[in-house]
Parts: sequence; structure tokens; C-alpha cells
Amino acid sequence: MPGNLPFNPDWQNQLEPVYRLYAALAREMDPETGLGGKLLYAGELNEDGCRLVRAANIAGAASLSATADPEALRRANREGVADFLVTSLDEALRILKNEVRKRHAVSVAVSVAPSAMVAVMIERGVLPDLLPPANWGAGAASVDGFLTRGARPVEVEPPSDGKVFRIWAQMQPDFEALAVEILPENDHVNRRWLRLSPRYLGPSVRRVRSLACTAEIADRLAALGTSQ
Repeated sequence: MPGNLPFNPDWQNQLEPVYRLYAALAREMDPETGLGGKLLYAGELNEDGCRLVRAANIAGAASLSATADPEALRRANREGVADFLVTSLDEALRILKNEVRKRHAVSVAVSVAPSAMVAVMIERGVLPDLLPPANWGAGAASVDGFLTRGARPVEVEPPSDGKVFRIWAQMQPDFEALAVEILPENDHVNRRWLRLSPRYLGPSVRRVRSLACTAEIADRLAALGTSQ
């Protein structure tokens, strides 16, 4: 159960970018199954790539990422970003095909440079549904071959009017259940985030809860815990 933790000033920088990516993915999300059955190519498994994979995990998509940095691979696996570390696209596809068919979330990282990964994917006819945001620069530029075949970049939008990203570390044991009662029934984005984000955000924030909400909802949640 969530416990009481001292606020960490780094949480905002750590969690809000993941939430923004998740909210962007959630625009295409089924309320019940999320993005089950969709494949995201996340590109380089750097800090931005790890955030995107975490967001995809929470949204329910299957994701494929790549890096030639062995330490980045180990860190991604250790911190719960990547479920599987493999050495080739063939290995990755054996995992992804099964999980995509079952509409399960899964993240696979391949120990190869992203440019080489994209070339092999295009050669093999592997087309992801979703790509990194177009403004990520050189890392996203190498996916032009996917764009011409119909893949779409994730489009991150500014925060919704009146909504602020809040973080709770000190809360009642039943915070999540009570928060869900307060949230609108059609707020599938925050409901899914509350339920699944602790599993995928990493061990350092597993006992933290967060969401983006209006001041009115934040005031109602204030009785359940202290937010940052």
C-alpha cells in the first residue's frame, strides 16, 4: 500500500513528462483495453525513450526500442522500463507478435543502434503504428521510412486548460479507491494512470500517486493526502 514519504523535488521532472506522453497516447486509447494490439517504435533507449516506453506500458501498447549502449539496456531492465532485452529483431518479433495478438502491454529492447534497427524493420516489412514525437530531432528523423507507410508520431499537447499535474506521497491507504470515486466516470485517462502507473514508473516512485486534474478535483483530493 502507499505509505508516507518526504516529498522529493525531482518527482515533478521525473513523472510529469511520462504523464504527458501517456496522455498523448491515450487520445487513441480504448477505455477498456487501452492501446492493446498497437505497436510503438520508441527509438533510442535514452532518457526520452525510456519515458516514452513507460507511457506506452501504462497505455497498454507493445513497444520496441533499440540502443547500442549495454549499460542503457541493463538500466532499462533494472528500472522496469524494458520487460525483455534481446539481440536481434527476430528475437523481438517472437515476443511482440504473441503479445500484440493477445493485446497485452510489453516492452522489448534490442541491443543494436536505432538506425540499424529501422533499416532492418523496413527491410522486413515491420511497420509500427506509433512513433516518437516528431520534434525529438535526429532520433525521430530516421523514422521517415515509417511515416511514408502510415505510422504516426505521438503528438504531445500543452496541458489542458485548468489542469495541473499533482503528486501525492502522504495519503490515506485507500487513496486510489477514493480518488476514483471523485474522478468523472469518463476520465479514463486518469483512472488508468492511477491504477497502472505505480507498476511501470520505477521503484523510486512506486509508493507515489499522481495525476493531472482541475483545482476543484485537487481540493476534493486534498482531504485524502498531501500533494506537492
